[in-house]
Amino acid sequence: MYASGTESLIKQAREIQEEELQKFYGRISKLLNVKDFGNEAIDSLQRLHLIVSATKYGRTIPVDLNKKLQALLCSPSSPEQVQVLCSCTLRESLPLSVHSLPVDDLQDNRTISYVAAVILAQAGDRTDLTALSNQFLRSLESRQPEGQISRHVLPVLSKVIGFSPETLTEDHINLVSRKLVDWLRYASVQQGTSMSSGGFFTGPRTRQPGPMTEVDGAVAGDFFTVLCVGQSYTEDQWMNMYAFSMIRKWLLTYDTEGTGSTDTAQLKKTQLMQSLSQDDRSEVDGSVMSMVSATSSSSRLLPPKERLREKAFEYCHRLIEQSDRKATKKADTDLQKACLVEAVTIMDIICKEDPSYVYRAFPCIKALYGRLSGDLSYARAMLPIAQFYLNHSETAAVDSEVVFRQLFSRFPGELFNEPLLAFEFVQFCRANVGVLSEGVALYRQSFPNLLKFLAWNSPALISEFVELLPSLLAPETAIEILHSLLDLPCLAAALDLQLRSVSLQAPERTLWDQGTKVPSSLEAFRQPYYRGMFLYILRPEAGTGDTIDRLSMVHEVLADMAESPRTVQCAQTVPYSCMSSSTLLSR
Repeated sequence: MYASGTESLIKQAREIQEEELQKFYGRISKLLNVKDFGNEAIDSLQRLHLIVSATKYGRTIPVDLNKKLQALLCSPSSPEQVQVLCSCTLRESLPLSVHSLPVDDLQDNRTISYVAAVILAQAGDRTDLTALSNQFLRSLESRQPEGQISRHVLPVLSKVIGFSPETLTEDHINLVSRKLVDWLRYASVQQGTSMSSGGFFTGPRTRQPGPMTEVDGAVAGDFFTVLCVGQSYTEDQWMNMYAFSMIRKWLLTYDTEGTGSTDTAQLKKTQLMQSLSQDDRSEVDGSVMSMVSATSSSSRLLPPKERLREKAFEYCHRLIEQSDRKATKKADTDLQKACLVEAVTIMDIICKEDPSYVYRAFPCIKALYGRLSGDLSYARAMLPIAQFYLNHSETAAVDSEVVFRQLFSRFPGELFNEPLLAFEFVQFCRANVGVLSEGVALYRQSFPNLLKFLAWNSPALISEFVELLPSLLAPETAIEILHSLLDLPCLAAALDLQLRSVSLQAPERTLWDQGTKVPSSLEAFRQPYYRGMFLYILRPEAGTGDTIDRLSMVHEVLADMAESPRTVQCAQTVPYSCMSSSTLLSR
């Protein structure tokens, strides 16, 4: 919800009369003729943006004003705030500017990025993006001085390939692949130059850059990654971080050829053996010999796509090694977890494209699983690990049962109240529903645990579970699933009681006289007499007990939870899930 002042401004922008609007257009057009922009011009541009963006339909601004906004946007001498406001206004207004912006004449990287925002918002097909992508690629290809490499290139290029992947030719793809290799693997391991105060009587002096450090404070070894820490960063280090942020999307988009053939794999194996027999030093000055740099010389012989695959694999391997360090700051610990998710996912993509990487990746992934499996705070990182096992355990002849037993037994039972994990867990099941239902026996058996996600997070997950239900149904579990769906509000109430029982200090337990009044639901949850009933409701797997003959007792004990918001919300979800289940059963 907006604040009252903001709502008032939006309402004024929507309800402005045509006569007043035309006067405003004329006034702002005059203000834009002045070279020096004062507060009045900035305020007017902000109001113009609010007016054109406050309605569902695009407002048509006068042609002369449109041209002035385009001219200011494309002028490198314009203040950045003015360029931002012009870009935002042109994106939201008519006439469209996508065909009239002089992309080929632009040289300034900052200006190109703001022009790109307009073109990407208004592009209708790939032809509208051709000039823009060519300009960006020329910017990448040219040798620019230090500090002139545009940090905006990769984010905008990522948007371009997301909108129309076929915009880039094979030569373009090879060019970007080579640049990504350079940024990922060869960024400086020294910190950027920073200015420090020289004292009251002296001017500022340049502080000599020191080496980058690891998250635990040790001097960084090997090569720079996003997990290296410093006071300031060089331009190539920033590009390293940008490159890592888009490498997954790039590999999924352009690394789908049949390059993982037997001949190619054999060639790479031969090159690897040759490189191991040589005194191969890292290509990065000052770095030490390591496993990930052992193939640096041989990888130069590979085509651009395969070389990028090799360097991306090395980068992810180093990230996994760095994640084992004890971070001194909580923010770095969170970054380690996020990098683990991304690194394992990228490794999985690389192994799917070229199976020869599976044998290099599995020792690392297996060790990572052993390190993280006992720590629930790394639960989100376990999902891509499980995905890796699902995709490649058969190729590597590795038993994956223990991974999926923990995945389906422990995570839903203990982390059902983590909404992000619940969503990602269900998405994992949806993405692999065929393989899980056919190859992982525990998947169907664990439906009571999976329903805990639905009970706690409904109705946000109802559509996802409607898709999953057919894969969970089997002749031996169909009736139990139907009853479990009907009892879903009871499950939501029991989960609530479970959390409250853990968080609240339990009072002294006394034996309960069965002839007295039924205790409150929280007290009943702690009573041994009801333990079996609650254990059944919270069971992790199918086929363990039956409470149908005690259903009235369940409802009586949970009566004071009937008005709980989560229970009510869950009860509203039941008809949708049961409708799907009943339809499947009738078939």
